[in-house]
Parts: sequence; C-alpha cells; structure tokens
Amino acid sequence: MRGIHSAVDDIRRNVFTEVARLAYEGGDYSRIDLIPYKIVPGEESQYRSNVFLARAIVQERLRLACGLPLQPVNVRAPASAGIEEAAAANDKFFEEPLVNVITFACNACPPKQVRVTDSCQGCMSHPCQVVCPKDAIYLDAQKHSHIDQSKCIKCGKCVNQCPYHAITKIERPCAAACGMDAIESDEKGRAKINYDKCVSCGMCLVNCPFAAIADKSQIFQIIHAMKRHDEVIACVAPAFVSQFGKDVSPAQLKAAMRLCGFADVVEVAIGADLCTIEEAEDFLENVPKNQPFMGTSCCPAWSVMAKKLFPEFKDYISMALTPMVITARLVKKRHPDARICFIGPCAAKKLEANRKAIRSDVDYVLTFEELQGMFDAKNIDFSQLPEDPADDFTVATGAGRGFAVGGGVAAAVVEAVKHIDPDREVLIDYGDGLRECRKMLMLAKAGKRDGYLLEGMACPGGCIAGAGTITPVKDASAAVQQYRDAAAAQSAMDSPLKERLKEAQE
Repeated sequence: MRGIHSAVDDIRRNVFTEVARLAYEGGDYSRIDLIPYKIVPGEESQYRSNVFLARAIVQERLRLACGLPLQPVNVRAPASAGIEEAAAANDKFFEEPLVNVITFACNACPPKQVRVTDSCQGCMSHPCQVVCPKDAIYLDAQKHSHIDQSKCIKCGKCVNQCPYHAITKIERPCAAACGMDAIESDEKGRAKINYDKCVSCGMCLVNCPFAAIADKSQIFQIIHAMKRHDEVIACVAPAFVSQFGKDVSPAQLKAAMRLCGFADVVEVAIGADLCTIEEAEDFLENVPKNQPFMGTSCCPAWSVMAKKLFPEFKDYISMALTPMVITARLVKKRHPDARICFIGPCAAKKLEANRKAIRSDVDYVLTFEELQGMFDAKNIDFSQLPEDPADDFTVATGAGRGFAVGGGVAAAVVEAVKHIDPDREVLIDYGDGLRECRKMLMLAKAGKRDGYLLEGMACPGGCIAGAGTITPVKDASAAVQQYRDAAAAQSAMDSPLKERLKEAQE
C-alpha cells in the first residue's frame, strides 16, 4: 500500500493543512469544530457508512494533530476541548501514547487466518489436505476443501500447495506491518495496541486502509512558538531529498521553510557524519575485546526493540549519539536560546525526543508529511521560489547523506573503520524492518554474528520508507543516491566538522 496515493493520504494531509492554517491564522480556535464539515462536506460520505461517522473520525484526527488526546466515545465534547491549553503550551511535549487507534474508525478486520476461497475445484489429489500437519482440512459433499479454524496453526503449507491458488492467508494489515506483534484485539475485535510492546515505528498507521490509526503531532505548538517570536531552527533529516517534489532543491526548501517561520535550516547529515565517526571508534575499541558485536544507534525503534526483546544485548547497541541529537547539540552550542525542530521521515523520533535526556536538545519533531501541511497552509509554490546558492547544503559528506537508505549507516561506518585501521575486516548484517531485525538478533544470540556490525532499520527500506514520508520508496532511494554522489566529500572522516564531535558529546 505504501507508495500509492490514496484517500487515506488525502485525509491525513488535509488534517495537517487545516491544523497548520488554524494555528497561523489564530483567533478563536473553536473554529476547529467546523473543520470536519470542510474536510467531509455534504450529506453523504464517499468512504464511510455515513457522513456523521466520517466527521467524527476527522475530529479525532484533528485533536491528535493538535497534540491532544483522543476523547472517550461515551463523552460528548467538541474537537476544540482543551485546544486553548494546547495553543498556550510552551515547554509541554505531547503525552504518551504517541500512536493511537480511533476505535470507531477500525474495521475490526479478522485476525490472521488461512481461508479456502470459492476458487477451490474439489480436485482429486487434495494436496492441501495431504500437507496439513494438524488435519485441519476436511471435505464437503462436493469434495471442496474447508478449514477447521480451531485446528489450523496458520503455517501456510496448504496455501503453497494448492494448484489453483484457491487458499489464501489473510491478516489484519496493521498487525502484518507491526514487527513487534503489538497489535492485539479488544472485546469487539477492533485493533488495540499493546504499548508494552510498541516502539512507535508508525508502520501500523501507514498500513491501515481505514485511517483508524494516527500519531500525535506538534504542528500546532511549533507554529505558536514562531508566533511568539521564538527562534526555531529546523534540523532536516537526510531523507528530505525529493519528498516535496523531485525538482525541489535544498535552497528552495530552505526558502520555503523561512516563509513558514523557521529562523534557519540545518542538514542533519552533518550529525550523521559525526555519528559515523563515533560508531567507528566504538566498534574498533569494543569488538571483539569487550563485546561480540555492535549494533548501530540511529534508528530509535530498532534500538528500543533490541533492548525490549533482547535485554542481554542492551550494552551492545552503540551508545553513540544519534544524528538528530548531535546536530541539535551543535546548533544549541551556537544558538543556546533557540528551539530545535527535527524534521524527518520518522514517527519514532517523536518517541526519542520525548526522553528526558534529550528534551533539552530537541524541542519539537515534525514528519515530512506534517511539514507539507505547513507548506500547503501557506500556499507555497516551490516553482516560484528562488534558489540562492548560499542556501545549498554543502557541509555534509556522502556518507552522512547515505544514512537515509537501508544499509547506508553500516556502509558509512565500515568506510570510516577502514580509514582508521585499513587492515581491519568488518562483517556487516542489515535488518530491513523489525521482523528482520529480530531474526538478525536471534542469529547473534546463537553466536552467528560475532565480530559483526549490525544495522537495524524499523522501516523496510530505511528512513526513506518512514511513516512520515511522502515520496514512494523507489523514487526516494534514487534521489538520495544522486544527492549522496553529489557531495564534495564521500567519507565521514573528511567532514569539516569532525573536530566538533567532542563538543557534541559534552
């Protein structure tokens, strides 16, 4: 479903745009109660059973986009309940949970099942029945196959053996996308998130076809900080390339963000360069002397997953500061009174910034999709924006820019290791999505990844496939590759800022 523009995308982006417009215009914020009628006009809903349900769902998405909590179904309250407090919030970050299920929007999709479809031909061989390890398949009077769900273990052997492809395995899309198995069911069969398992990767919210899952946003708070004349400096993740149009240059992006109210824009790839150097030094110092392997640190969802499911490995995940935090600290050193807004592809970065140890460095987090809402609220036309060469990002190396794609982090670290110790051999493995990350750590647990550098990415494809991205992964990957190759230097060891690493670590 990712990469295909749908009605769900339209709802999300309309909500972000309207919340941004509301914040920019100011005045009586009770106007938010009218926005559901703007987004879902008329008397009929195109996608829901009725227009009232459609508007109620939009109302809750509007609240989440303002950083407000969902309202209980049995409480009658307007969308504007609590909005004045949200507008006035200065240092208040959103309250967890970050990712929320709007229960009355959920379709209560069936859990994982193997089903026989009408395409069954009642063949003589019945290979489905032969391969079933639990005798769960039986025949009716017409010799058509059926599955006893009480016996079925969902192994899928029958699916693979049917010559007519008449047997299919179905699974709730949000659950299939969740690498932590955190999606469960409530008493009505609706999706429910087990927050003890959830790592806020956001894969469920972009894979739900019913727009029933959404995360909280800080659009409202960021715009109000700008309106208070706070100096808000944006730190933009390397995955930004092509997200706002394939022909949009870094200089145009900077110009657009100034129109939105940002005081300045910094490329987080500079922090990725320094993170690369720190992880390379950590690897050389600790593997295998102090630990059998080392995992990269930049993806917060992967890092939290590893520590939740494999607590014995918690010290083997690099303690290097993530590119977001390094960049924020470098900016704060020069602008101590500034507010830092990280802008990237990732829902989990909101979780990372919410940690007490990082709150002083990163004040706000926006996704690319949320930033697009701000651009739309300001009616920004990129084709009409100037391209001042002074606004180009020129400091980061190709290694730092490559963090945006799967495998890019490990490649950068290995290159830096080779630069420091040319004779050192570094074995690498890459987990593409949390399920693959779990398999990778199981191999490590079995002693099959000793001496390795392990790169984990919660989103299949890397950061360019994050929950807050706009551009299809394939197109984004090609754009990042081109942008990486265009860098003046390719090795993180050639970063002109490498002497500032100790400054960021202080």
